[in-house]
Amino acid sequence: MVLKVATWNINSFRLRENLLVRYLTDYSPDLICLQECKSPVEKMPFASFKELGFAYYAARGQKGYNGVAILSKLPIKAEFSEDFANLGHARHIAVVLESGVTVHNFYVPAGGDEPDPNVNEKFSQKLSYLTCMEKYFNNLDLKRSILVGDLNIAPRPDDVWDHKKLSKVVSHTPIELKHLKKVQNSGPWEDVVRLVIPDGNLFSWWSYRAKDWSTADKGRRLDHVWATPDISNFVSAVIIARDVRGWDQPSDHAPIFVVFDV
Repeated sequence: MVLKVATWNINSFRLRENLLVRYLTDYSPDLICLQECKSPVEKMPFASFKELGFAYYAARGQKGYNGVAILSKLPIKAEFSEDFANLGHARHIAVVLESGVTVHNFYVPAGGDEPDPNVNEKFSQKLSYLTCMEKYFNNLDLKRSILVGDLNIAPRPDDVWDHKKLSKVVSHTPIELKHLKKVQNSGPWEDVVRLVIPDGNLFSWWSYRAKDWSTADKGRRLDHVWATPDISNFVSAVIIARDVRGWDQPSDHAPIFVVFDV
């Protein structure tokens, strides 16, 4: 079975509905996970995607911020979600497909500007969220599982445009990298993007503040696709759709597309 999975922090589901139609038409995944939908579930435009074959969906939403959704061409057997760190935020949704594959979709807190949990509540919440993810997966016997989403951490030196300059900037600090590594080990999870593209700079996010973002190329790899070892070695393709970041009124994130031969 070939399973084509995409993940994208769309930065407003309703605002970028047309861009999503274009992306799904161009890349034709079987399933796409969206983050930062910024909408209650009842106002998310799922009906627009039935004509493209996405007859199934699962979502958790909030007005104006957060929000996660999964659109699928494949039947969804079950769905569930967790409120990690008891934040009351719509940051996680998971589905079980009829094939038995489980897909987790995450939007980890960004963490604010100051990387000190003692003075920055948002950063403290981020670390707590990651700790809860680690404990959650440590208590599961994971099989045939995929984890995707905007994890808001760029773990490797070549996942940011300048490792030295960003080592004290939220998303690339040592304490965040340590927490993320613990989450990865709790699966255990394999970073399938780096399995396929092991070396070199690799980014999925570029700030809106940079007018000529592509030339400056000051990016970070904040978006991830992980899988359990029983399927991680069966990835045949990975595409970070950098071109999508250059479309009109884009998200500041580029979608990631992964093909599993499961």
